[in-house]
Amino acid sequence: MEGRELKTPCFVVQERKIRENLEILKGIEEDTGCHILLAQKAFSMYSLYSLIGEYLDGATASGLYEARLGYEEMGKENHIFSPAYRANEMDEILRYCDHIVFNSPSQLGKYGAKVKAAGRSVGLRINPECSTQEGHAIYDPCAPFSRLGTTLETFRQELSEEDIRSLDGLHFHTLCEQNSDDLEVTLKAVEEKFGPYLHGMKWVNFGGGHHITRPDYDREVLKKCIRHMQETYGVEVYLEPGEAVALNAGILLTEVLEIVDNGMKIAILDTSAACHMPDVLEMPYRPPLKDAGDPAEECSGEKTEAEAPSENTVGSGKDAGACNSEKTYVYRLAGPTCLAGDVIGDYSFARPLQCGDRLEFQDMAIYTMVKTNTFNGMKLPDIVLERENGTCEVVRRFGYEDFKMRL
Repeated sequence: MEGRELKTPCFVVQERKIRENLEILKGIEEDTGCHILLAQKAFSMYSLYSLIGEYLDGATASGLYEARLGYEEMGKENHIFSPAYRANEMDEILRYCDHIVFNSPSQLGKYGAKVKAAGRSVGLRINPECSTQEGHAIYDPCAPFSRLGTTLETFRQELSEEDIRSLDGLHFHTLCEQNSDDLEVTLKAVEEKFGPYLHGMKWVNFGGGHHITRPDYDREVLKKCIRHMQETYGVEVYLEPGEAVALNAGILLTEVLEIVDNGMKIAILDTSAACHMPDVLEMPYRPPLKDAGDPAEECSGEKTEAEAPSENTVGSGKDAGACNSEKTYVYRLAGPTCLAGDVIGDYSFARPLQCGDRLEFQDMAIYTMVKTNTFNGMKLPDIVLERENGTCEVVRRFGYEDFKMRL
């Protein structure tokens, strides 16, 4: 199938870009001897798990269903962390997972002996109380009153010597879409607070949030951090990136359904921020759009009207967000649901939008498919895999039954 034959809305994931990201991650593994796992919470397109498994050591889960998915579809090393486990799920988790990471001393006390008896590795998530994020407290596990991870004070007060000896490793996850300089800062805090305990561990897990495959990411600093922990404490090092695996590896293709005017032009699309990319409202952020500009960053100067291209895809091939004085037509892009705030953002274009135009939201492979919902009975976007030879394969097509079966 050719791309122009695809029905909208649909996610299109590019196999070539996934492989490029995986090659970068594999290079980190080979250069340092660390273990890199796919964090399924960011990307769970299991039709690509066989490819991912060729490069990475396994997967990590945030709950039972992700653990089962990683076990069944990748079949390699399988880790899990949850703030609290259900007693009636632990036996099944032990069938699927190699590492079980607990969030608190009480959870360790409740299940640790059972995990040990099953021959699985026991870990505890720590909170180094070192925030390196700005502006997104919702994604900061080190924010005040965080429920995630055990602080040093709690560690000392609630864990006995026997409890500490039962631990195989410590896990921390404090980053979100960040570079390796923030990892350096975090590691210093981890060592200052938990260094004495690391000498007795088999492994340490750096968690996720590492944007390793981003062009400006300093991978040499990452390697230095990994080697330092290996050499200082004699531990194996794990990393759990999710976004880095599928960063810039997919689009959300959508069509303009209608254009209304209420003080500004508003284009109603067949995709919804609320249903298909809820991070736009939750984070919030303005997703990149191919061949469109940001009205807030447009160049000043005389505006000229550009001729409409003959094809039905809007734009002139310039990067999203580029400062371009020819992008004179500003539209607010919004979804078709009843939610008044179902707004994706304001964008500028080189020509007026028309009903039937197709738009491409970029970097939509991560935290999109895993968060979609059917509010208002909205159809879920098809999931499409663009093979390395350029052909497109519909991996999953959704319909009415997918909406009905959830209710």
